[in-house]
Amino acid sequence: MRIYAVLLFLHVLAVVVWVGGMFVMHFAVRPSAVELLAPPQRLPLMAAALRRFFNWVIAAVVVTLLTGLAMFIGIGAAAGAMQRGQSAFVEGMRLAHPSIHVMFAIGVAMMLIFAFIRGAPFRALQVAVAGQDWPLAGRHLDRVRQLVALNLVLGIVTIAVATVGRALL
Repeated sequence: MRIYAVLLFLHVLAVVVWVGGMFVMHFAVRPSAVELLAPPQRLPLMAAALRRFFNWVIAAVVVTLLTGLAMFIGIGAAAGAMQRGQSAFVEGMRLAHPSIHVMFAIGVAMMLIFAFIRGAPFRALQVAVAGQDWPLAGRHLDRVRQLVALNLVLGIVTIAVATVGRALL
């Protein structure tokens, strides 16, 4: 049970970094940068801040996924799957509450959205900033903002499922 508690702590910590970071970027950093800085200052700042934040998100995604999968395995192992020659992961998936499956599905969707953000509009933002093409950089940053807002909503829904899901599902 101690290992499960450590896994859960790491899982929640990674989610806090990711979802909390999206909240801060979306509702504090970006609006402040828009209010105070012209595009030639704002866009490089946002690209640099997002680069640093996205490096933390990569770590958070890895930790969230690995700890989530490990907790599925733990559920199956606790049920004795391995003693019966069964897959602890498959048994954990079978025994997990529906709310956990909902969290897992939304989490995977969030990871795919992040991979797209990081691989397409953010990369294009970096290229536009390097070329000092401020209108193009602004369009790419707005696309990043929209997708981060979507992921933020999904993250909040996931937290709701995690905290009240057993009562609702």
